[in-house]
Amino acid sequence: MRILIAPDSFKESMTAAEAAAAMARGVARALPDAEVVLRPLADGGEGTLAVLAGPLGAELRTVGTVDALGRPVTARYGLAGRTAIIEVAEVIGLGLISPAERDIERASTSGLATVVTAALDAGADHLIIGIGGTATCEGGAGLLAGLGVRLVDERRRALPPDPGGLRRLAAVDLAGLDPRLARARIEVATDVTNPLLGPDGAAAVFAPQKGARPDQLPGLEDGLTRWAAALHAAGAPDVAHRPGAGAAGGLGAGLLALGAVIRSGAELVAAAVGLDEQLAQADLVLTGEGSLDAQTASGKTISMVVAAAARAHVPVLAFAGRVAPGDWPAFGVAAAVPITPSGLPLAQALALGPQLLEQAVAAELSARQ
Repeated sequence: MRILIAPDSFKESMTAAEAAAAMARGVARALPDAEVVLRPLADGGEGTLAVLAGPLGAELRTVGTVDALGRPVTARYGLAGRTAIIEVAEVIGLGLISPAERDIERASTSGLATVVTAALDAGADHLIIGIGGTATCEGGAGLLAGLGVRLVDERRRALPPDPGGLRRLAAVDLAGLDPRLARARIEVATDVTNPLLGPDGAAAVFAPQKGARPDQLPGLEDGLTRWAAALHAAGAPDVAHRPGAGAAGGLGAGLLALGAVIRSGAELVAAAVGLDEQLAQADLVLTGEGSLDAQTASGKTISMVVAAAARAHVPVLAFAGRVAPGDWPAFGVAAAVPITPSGLPLAQALALGPQLLEQAVAAELSARQ
């Protein structure tokens, strides 16, 4: 039997690679003669760089920059020939800032510009940018400012590229933009399709997840509205309501203004790791993520795995820390298996994730023999 192991990360517990390794150990316990192929996955958020670096043959490089609050941080990016892989969570990730320190009014994507510039300096003209998990909500203003865009108020005075600056924004000047960007192909990996503005936009939906208070949301929305209008007036595409523009606190909008193309992160990664080719040779697929719930079917990695496996007529077993009630067979999985014993405190469940996943895989496969 040939088993393809293709999980996403189990957030706060295991990376995708760690989850795949735990699953493989579970298979070895239950089916020691099985042939196992590991293809950990990601959707553009945390872990995307690690997942893509191997299949693309990328060299990992480091660059000194700043996080979303302007504090020094060392970030990695991958370079494979003229292709650079950038994971924004490495630079301006929410996980780099403790809950007590989160400040949506100060948070900026400025540090990301240093990484993009380093990739361009290294000869990259194809940028794959995974944009999940940021601490920001300023439409990518910091990134664009770091790449040469000037933000000004009504008196043509320079403004900081943060939410406060955006609320006073009158115009942007794109003349100083790094000219190499016009020749670069930029692919944005995300599975968020939200627009920049409105009730489904960056401020309304994502800012509260980053620590924004309800009273801050109107100001954030106002700043993003001004940002989109100023970019369009300066000759950039109209990004206000483009699908994916609201991803990563509106960073999607800033990248769209640079001419980027937004792609499904899960599908981009799946193509890079040869998921379809592996499915054609597989007898069974094991996948998983932190939670199987109502959002799973809305473009998350597991939904892509299930759809691809269905096309190849390969059964799927899905494992998760938590499995919400649902018609999982209709969704396309032969079984949806929770790995967390009832009553186990969350902190312990997260710490024991690899062990619990290994045990759950071994038990499920043993029961199916």
